[in-house]
Amino acid sequence: MSYSRHDAEALAPTGVLRATINLGNPILARQDAGQPARGVSVDLAQLLANRLEVDLELIVVDGAGKAVSIVERQEADIGFFAVDPLRGQGIHFTAPYVLIEGCYLVREASTILDGASVDQPGVRVAVGKGSAYDLFLTRELQHAQIVRAPTSPTVVDVFLEMDLDVAAGVRQQLESDARRVPGLRLLPGRFMLIQQAMGLPKARGQLAAYLLGEFIEEAKAAGFVSQALKRHGIEGATIAPGCSI
Repeated sequence: MSYSRHDAEALAPTGVLRATINLGNPILARQDAGQPARGVSVDLAQLLANRLEVDLELIVVDGAGKAVSIVERQEADIGFFAVDPLRGQGIHFTAPYVLIEGCYLVREASTILDGASVDQPGVRVAVGKGSAYDLFLTRELQHAQIVRAPTSPTVVDVFLEMDLDVAAGVRQQLESDARRVPGLRLLPGRFMLIQQAMGLPKARGQLAAYLLGEFIEEAKAAGFVSQALKRHGIEGATIAPGCSI
């Protein structure tokens, strides 16, 4: 798809495409010391900037909550988020482009054997503050206590330091932590399927929402998203099905 000058002004009104990049989800982005951020979300942001023929400015943050706030305040034009109704109050989401599993992790010796046993009085669950699974579990858990780590990548460290019962997070992050720290195991199955989408401020209007939605559908259909996942060595994430705009 080619974009007109009017289209570019709808998506990047300052003349620069400002994109929030959340390092809290290693499936979408990561950053090595002294290096620029890289990942699927960075590649998508660059592709959109190229299509619009504008420069790209990355606003890199360490948590989803920060990225949400930046876009809601219109300090960024686009972001990459898990779809959630609370976030939807200020952000318009595209259809998802990647589906990711939210899972639980416990110690090997834990008596908790499955996800259904987590929501019990006295059970303390570590989550990343403001993450999609924080928002989801805050609504869903009726008895267990939620303890919020500063960011998603620090969930397991907080889980260990505070001697909590369960850590909740993205499957790939928890699997990485289980390899890093002996004596941990993932519970079977998942507690949620996280729908990762692009988003922009609702105040931008219908044209911007339509253009961004069409962009992500084209990126999926052309194989760009699947190629980006492969390029960055990401396994276990599923490409979301396409939909009509």
